Amino acid sequence: MRRIGPWLLLWAHSATVLAAPTAPPQVTVAEVRADAFADRVEALGTLRANEMVVVTANTTELVTRIHFDDGQRVQAGDVLVEMSGDEERAQLEEARAAAEEARSQYERVRPLAAQGTAAKSQYDERRREWETAQARVAVVESRVADRTIRAPFSGIVGLRNLSVGALVRPGDPITTLDDDGVMKLEFTVPATYVDTLRVGLPIVAKARAFASREFRGEVRSVDSRVDPVTRSITARAEIPNPDRALRPGMLMTVVLLKNPRETLFVPESAIVASGRQSFVFRVDPASGNRVERREVQIGARRAGEAEVLAGLAAGDRVVVHGTQRVRDGQVVQVMPAGAGAAGP
Repeated sequence: MRRIGPWLLLWAHSATVLAAPTAPPQVTVAEVRADAFADRVEALGTLRANEMVVVTANTTELVTRIHFDDGQRVQAGDVLVEMSGDEERAQLEEARAAAEEARSQYERVRPLAAQGTAAKSQYDERRREWETAQARVAVVESRVADRTIRAPFSGIVGLRNLSVGALVRPGDPITTLDDDGVMKLEFTVPATYVDTLRVGLPIVAKARAFASREFRGEVRSVDSRVDPVTRSITARAEIPNPDRALRPGMLMTVVLLKNPRETLFVPESAIVASGRQSFVFRVDPASGNRVERREVQIGARRAGEAEVLAGLAAGDRVVVHGTQRVRDGQVVQVMPAGAGAAGP
């Protein structure tokens, strides 16, 4: 019996292996999807109230009554502080009585002047006296009004800085008043983004005090000048504040959402870089899951995803796991999304 050499057995085994069919490589795919997106420009800004004022007195006088507490919400026209004004109120009564007398004298002479029985000079004098008396009343009314301090607009008052019996002078701070229903966020960005800033541009802002919350608003105005020292430009955005969570003076991180658009996204793991070019492996179910190596143009990136500007369409399926094991034109075995594929 003839013996078969080891080399002959090895050759026969290799031929059998080569003849056996190769299983398609296993891959995981993801669908190209369309999504709303905008480029992001980050900056820092400071919050200000929509309207804010330091409430002060217009005259030197003693405080007789205080009508607000710290942190109280007031409406426009509400009385905040009353000051002593007995002398002015007495002068007002005197001025009104004099004005009423002047009006009676004027009404008495007017028909006589119309009939020609009274001199025109007398008529003019009575009219002038009445007008002078009316002006005198207006002056004293203004002085009386200065003794009552009212809220110029609706908002929240700050800490009060006086007590009943205190003597206030013009310019002395009494309290602050902020209209915090809408907040103004002022921020600066490099002048290179001047073409990006425009009225109506949406923003997203965050504050450390509310780490998990986003506040959305839009740009309302842009400064007409670029700072020659910092080469930056200031913009002002408005943020609705219905729950009054935001407060003036807070520092916020601002994200400008420029160039909003509907665009295509694929997972970053689907991108295969080759020099300056980028490719994906598109799987065509109609041809039995055959792979096509396709060049794509990549735009912006976000967490785990890349924007595709050209080369794919919404609904296309691309390989996300197993890109190193497939070749152009090869048939692949698509695994369920949760199963994954062995190796890159």
